[in-house]
Amino acid sequence: MATVTAPARNIFGEPLVPCSFDPLTGFFRDGCCKTNAEDTGTHVVCAIMTEDFLEFSASRGNDLSTPVPEWGFPGLKPGDQWCLCALRWGEALAAGIAPPVVLESTNFSALDLIDEEVLKQFDHRIM
Repeated sequence: MATVTAPARNIFGEPLVPCSFDPLTGFFRDGCCKTNAEDTGTHVVCAIMTEDFLEFSASRGNDLSTPVPEWGFPGLKPGDQWCLCALRWGEALAAGIAPPVVLESTNFSALDLIDEEVLKQFDHRIM
């Protein structure tokens, strides 16, 4: 008998809305900020890239702007949506440059690491 798994949920407890198909994001490269035990980075925050955040991420050793064709990675530019590691988003928050988030596409498990009210302050619709 096949195991039925529940669909991934967003921070509102609703089905997770895809974050981005172009560029294709997510730990599983399925467009969604899904996670499991193998995702040690916890790629669960759907964020809209900004120039400041991309520069910050590169300064932390994770250059998201440069294409890596052998991995099928096009490189990100401001305005692209991407599933970020929750802790990296938190580091950017502490540095004052956290990018806007798409709450409907941010995985419920982000709430294990980031307060819901903080995430809501960065809702892309109000920034």
